[in-house]
Amino acid sequence: MQRSVTIIGGGPAGLMAAEVLAQPGMKVDVYDAMPTIGRKFLLAGRGGLNLTHSENREKFGVRYGDRQAQVESWLDAFAPAAVREWVHALGGRTFVGSSGRVFPVEMKASPLLRRWLQRLDAAGVTFHRQHRWNGFISDGDSSSADGVQRSANSRPISVEFATQGGNVTVAAGAVILALGGGSWARLGSDGAWVNWLRQAGVPVAALKPANCGFDVAWSAVFREKYAGQPVKPVVLSFGNFRQRGEFIITNDGVQGSLVYAAAAWLREEIAASGKAVLQLDLAPDFTEAQLLEKLSKPRGSRSMASQLQKAVGMHGVQAGLLREFVPQAEFANAARLAFYIKQLPVPLIAARPLDEAISSAGGVMFDALDEHLMLRELPGMFCAGEMLDWEAPTGGYLLTACFASGRRAGLGALQWLDAAAAAAAGGARQPAGS
Repeated sequence: MQRSVTIIGGGPAGLMAAEVLAQPGMKVDVYDAMPTIGRKFLLAGRGGLNLTHSENREKFGVRYGDRQAQVESWLDAFAPAAVREWVHALGGRTFVGSSGRVFPVEMKASPLLRRWLQRLDAAGVTFHRQHRWNGFISDGDSSSADGVQRSANSRPISVEFATQGGNVTVAAGAVILALGGGSWARLGSDGAWVNWLRQAGVPVAALKPANCGFDVAWSAVFREKYAGQPVKPVVLSFGNFRQRGEFIITNDGVQGSLVYAAAAWLREEIAASGKAVLQLDLAPDFTEAQLLEKLSKPRGSRSMASQLQKAVGMHGVQAGLLREFVPQAEFANAARLAFYIKQLPVPLIAARPLDEAISSAGGVMFDALDEHLMLRELPGMFCAGEMLDWEAPTGGYLLTACFASGRRAGLGALQWLDAAAAAAAGGARQPAGS
């Protein structure tokens, strides 16, 4: 029992923890609520599995914002370069795209996941599908009202799962929770664990949408004409954030990689003041002075729409955005129009719901964890992946941190079990956290 681990969650973090723990004499069981392992991982890879990013380590770490220090401690042992080496060891190949993002040659998650599961199976990892954790935790002392005994010792930890055949209780020397956040609930990440851990005394920050779209009060005419169209090239600015890229107009507002990159700041501004106004540079290859010169030329009988297209190549959705947010009277003033083209204000009124987001912010607070990602309130129980209180934009940063945190939790569980075994054998050293 002392050399056994229960891993709850079969996503990237849980599977990486299993890989660390899969060694002779260790019993590793992975439980997942869904009929297939890694379902969210598979869906995320449909459009091209973005594994990591090739940018330098300093710039890479900045992507984690306020949690940079914590995430970088995981990356010290499993950096972006290690992600590529790991894929190559699985028999895959990777390449760096024009944006610096790293992808598998197959551009899909399924071949990589299939090889990974085969390797874990060969290493002795056992998978249990359609096992949904119901929140019950016990270390064998039934006297506590909530089923949780908080003293550190080497007794096994029991958890209970709901299955098609009824509830099943399993016990192990350590437990790793890799339950994901709260987005895409239909794929298993429903955030139900938040209340269960709070009831057990673990501080958990509320889950919020990350890498999400935002609502804009489009006019009916604009929505009907431009929903689904990309806006590119464009520079989005908000506060200290400024980045070139593209995004998509939706029926409700905006979404896409450029919006996701600024989503954390936009979301927090809306929470604080009820709205956020981003600015768009719709002609990033021209200066405002160059636009003014072009727009000041006589247009004769041409309409303003024709003038915009002829002078600066602006038409379609870009021109539509101008008409949506620039007062009609300003179109007759070349200087004002040039100003708006370079810094068009677009008011956002709300973030899209959590379940629509690519990922979630919030989760188990780092103060609740030791350096091995073990819960201080529940010795022998570790957390990894998106259920921790960090966030990052798309671009490979999410997956890299999930992999790295799973590895950190796996190594932490291994150390815990080794210390418990030494204590049971009469050694003086007790498990970390005792």
